[in-house]
Amino acid sequence: MKVVLFCGGLGTRLREHSATIPKPLVNIGVRPIIWHLMRWYAHYGHRDFVLALGYHGEMVRDYFLHYNECLSNDFTLSDGGRKVELHSRDLDDWRITFVDTGLHSNIGQRLLRVRQHLAGEPVFLANYSDGLSDLPLDRMIADFEARQVVASFAAVRPATSFHAVRLDDTGLVTDIGPLDEQAAAINGGFFILRQSIFDYIREGEELVEQPFARLIAQRQLAAYPYTGFWRAMDTFKDKIAFDRMESRGDCPWMVWR
Repeated sequence: MKVVLFCGGLGTRLREHSATIPKPLVNIGVRPIIWHLMRWYAHYGHRDFVLALGYHGEMVRDYFLHYNECLSNDFTLSDGGRKVELHSRDLDDWRITFVDTGLHSNIGQRLLRVRQHLAGEPVFLANYSDGLSDLPLDRMIADFEARQVVASFAAVRPATSFHAVRLDDTGLVTDIGPLDEQAAAINGGFFILRQSIFDYIREGEELVEQPFARLIAQRQLAAYPYTGFWRAMDTFKDKIAFDRMESRGDCPWMVWR
């Protein structure tokens, strides 16, 4: 299946990095988050990507045009540095289409602007491109096909350090605990969509608001509950958390290892 990656947002909550580079290019180790996500999709056999670009889209294009496989693969250098022998490769079997979808477009409009590149695809995948997971994609797709709905997304529990507090009528605390144990699941940004999704999106609309409301009314929207690893890179704190995990070798999303 083709994979649409939304790469055009301003990333305002990650200003420490997004003021100079787009969020998908923020590194985890030596590779940007978008590479980790694409490598995850490639592990499940989905290697045809459509990048919906916007803010600093030229930097995303430049990253892949000048991609250096030596940064994440073992290699042998010889002949005075003139010969490089790679022992493995990253993206020689990937196909990547780069599409300018506008600086201020929302997700729904970015999807409409890449529609022509999805012609002939009865089902395709899509992602916000700001989160990673060890979600079993093959099982999610099987669940989607069994349900025969128009759209599905991964429903996940966010990692958080906040605590939920419950009070009685007098204002005394009756319970306090980790928020992620009591909070409802959220949209994790991992989507499976049928071509008919375009029948539900109108010009100017955001994907998960009006179009998804129409799907809900017709019982055509499903969610795949997942309680395993999922984390988004929304803030600088998230960036630090990802970096610490990578430095320890604790990277659940690297299912290809």
